[in-house]
Amino acid sequence: MSLHSPPLPDEAALYEAALRYLSRFAATRTGVARMLERRIKRWSRMMEGTDMDQAALPDAIHQAQQAARKVIERLERSGVLDDAAFAAARTSSLTRAGRSRRAVAAHLVAKGVPPELVAQSLPDNPELELAAAVKLTKRKKLGPFAVERTTPTPQARQRALAAMARAGFDGRTSQQALGMEREEAEALLETLRSGI
Repeated sequence: MSLHSPPLPDEAALYEAALRYLSRFAATRTGVARMLERRIKRWSRMMEGTDMDQAALPDAIHQAQQAARKVIERLERSGVLDDAAFAAARTSSLTRAGRSRRAVAAHLVAKGVPPELVAQSLPDNPELELAAAVKLTKRKKLGPFAVERTTPTPQARQRALAAMARAGFDGRTSQQALGMEREEAEALLETLRSGI
């Protein structure tokens, strides 16, 4: 006995799915496209063993993919989906959290932000980069925020520099952040909170 096939995800259904997704997550064009593509693939897997003509399945999938593209264009036209706004907001929040320019860029690329928007959203501001590095030292209790504020051993200093490098900070910025006095570091963090 064959099962009845679930309805093809049409433009209206995909639009509703995209709105539900965007109400829960900040997303890029690419992120929404990936989500809609997963929904279409899930539907096509459900078609196996149903009464749907399997020869018509590729056309139905293509039709759903076209509907998904229309949904994305509609969301962009209405301003609900805006990669530039996503990149700016995410850059700001990640920088305040102590992420380096490199780490922020990698995050944006992974989320599907186009390279030109990644470049536009990352301010070339050494003071902001230093403030983000200091934020990392506070989170990891390094440099000015070390539990015991003594002169670090060469091994401890190397471990701290390695932690900063893994986070994407260059050597000069890392050394500057690690070498600050606590009061100076706290003042710099205050400027980061207020949005340099």
